[in-house]
Amino acid sequence: MDFKKAEEMLNLCDKEGLTISEIMKMRECEQFETTQEEIILKMKKAWEIMKESAQSPTENAVKSIGGLIGGEAKKLNEHRLQGKGIVGTIMSKAITYSMAVLEVNASMGLIVAAPTAGSAGVVPGVLLALQEEYNIPDDKIIDGLFNASAIGYLAMQNATVAGAVGGCQAEIGVASAMAASAATELMGGTPRECADAASTVLMNMLGLICDPVLGLVEYPCQNRNASGASNALIAAEMALSGIKQMIPLDEMLECMYNVGRRLPVEFRETAKGGCAKTPTACNLCNKKL
Repeated sequence: MDFKKAEEMLNLCDKEGLTISEIMKMRECEQFETTQEEIILKMKKAWEIMKESAQSPTENAVKSIGGLIGGEAKKLNEHRLQGKGIVGTIMSKAITYSMAVLEVNASMGLIVAAPTAGSAGVVPGVLLALQEEYNIPDDKIIDGLFNASAIGYLAMQNATVAGAVGGCQAEIGVASAMAASAATELMGGTPRECADAASTVLMNMLGLICDPVLGLVEYPCQNRNASGASNALIAAEMALSGIKQMIPLDEMLECMYNVGRRLPVEFRETAKGGCAKTPTACNLCNKKL
């Protein structure tokens, strides 16, 4: 059940008549010589941490260590509850929860890197929003997480998830691809539709730089988690409607990696370009010093 490429994974799904999450579970059991019960138990623990980090800041604002973010998730949640939201319930919840996780991360709270700390809000944001809207039980959400982990695994094998290597397209981009694929499976999509959704996200976020203000994983990271959650839902919607992705996931991962390696060093988590180099950001840096 091992696979190194998306096409190999999809061929296994076709051959066995299984979903991506089922194939990933079997792969994990074989690779780590363990049982499905054991890996599911570990994933349940991860999901509980994800839910807590996504929900708690919506009621109790959390200030970041660097002081750049804190309280945004609560503001978004209150905005929605007051009936003022303009993007619909699922999207509103997804962006709220994704931003909430970054508040927990930036305040040294407990989060699940998915695939990194700086992009940790996207997957739980999307999955928790879908769970609440469609009353999806936790065991199905766990399946979604295994699906997402398969996409993250492929990114690690064939590209990168590090902003320092490939820019924010590698962090938020891959996190969004993971969420898009998981959402597609949860809503009844086929394995190939899941891969199409993941590929679409990478295409839409291609070239996104990593430019943390003050060198902290706070701003614009938090905003981009919300953007990534939105991109994931858009890509899933497209895939579920039958829109096919012209470029296969394997090729899009390679494309993203090549683009990332060609980004100037200023745009790869060094805080020497982009938002981090604006006059306002520089003034903040001088104040900190």
